[in-house]
Amino acid sequence: MRYANVNIDAIGYELAPNVVTAEDIEARLAPLYAKLHLKPGQLEQLTGIQESRYWDPDFKLSRGAIRAGRKALDKAGFDPAHIGMLVYGAVCRENLEPATACVVADGLGINSNAQVYDISNACLGMLNGMVQVANAIALGQIRAGLVVSCESCRQIVDSTIQRMLAAGSMDVFKHCVATMTGGSGAAAILLTDGSFGSAGHRLLGGVVRNAVQHHGLCTWGPDTGIPASAPHVMNTDSIGVLQNGVKLGRETFHELQREMGWQGGQPDKVVCHQVGAAHQSAILGAVGIPAEKDFSTFRYLGNIGTVSIIVTAAIADERGFLQPGQLVGFLGIGSGLNCLMLGAEW
Repeated sequence: MRYANVNIDAIGYELAPNVVTAEDIEARLAPLYAKLHLKPGQLEQLTGIQESRYWDPDFKLSRGAIRAGRKALDKAGFDPAHIGMLVYGAVCRENLEPATACVVADGLGINSNAQVYDISNACLGMLNGMVQVANAIALGQIRAGLVVSCESCRQIVDSTIQRMLAAGSMDVFKHCVATMTGGSGAAAILLTDGSFGSAGHRLLGGVVRNAVQHHGLCTWGPDTGIPASAPHVMNTDSIGVLQNGVKLGRETFHELQREMGWQGGQPDKVVCHQVGAAHQSAILGAVGIPAEKDFSTFRYLGNIGTVSIIVTAAIADERGFLQPGQLVGFLGIGSGLNCLMLGAEW
């Protein structure tokens, strides 16, 4: 897919206020560590994540998305009356219905002609939302759209710690380590047709690939029966996700280079989904990208799911890592397995 008239006008984000360190998590797991003869420091050694952030226990997801959305609109000096589509793309949602996007749209004062809905695709939700908005702009259906997300890891981490302590098993520990890397935050990205006076950054296009035969490698539930038959449980085959995700990522990245017409060492910079140190090293090595071309936040923010690429891009921009005219790749991969990578000119 290629776009000729889609701009990234602004990004807004909100970081959760409560810092939780790897040591804090391990202190709660101390009885399990003693039983399994594990030494402190395992979490950071395995993942590279030193700390992440949590919302307050009663924090509403829509509040985070509204805050991030308002920051993006204010940054661009953009009137929400011009938004033709608002997409909420988080894994975490407030209700089965209505769409959390409805609460966010109301909070931001989005006009009554806008398309307002949720989408869900594991950690790719915001990137999928960007494609939805970009396609609508390219078709002339809308002039501008906003993609928002808010993720919260507190509840699933708390319940998983209880499960790990109750099981006292190395097998359960291995399948739950990835859950301990979760972070919380919110992000919003404003896309327009470039007619509102903001210079922005050009969204050039992207590619998608899937390996859905691996849909069972990372799951977060319960089932959605009414009532659900089990509490929320997250299981991750970290080795399987790494091996098969890297293979899919390599194929998708090379296709992105072909689709964008990028040569040699292009793109100039990349922002990857923020999973952890092993995944970062493996994917960069597989596609031949030097580490200095990648900007990461996982060490201090953890894995914020759908939010991670967008908030990392915003911080990279604030710190001057992304420079005008550079070609930038957004490299997304999510459970399923699905892969979506986008190209932009900054």
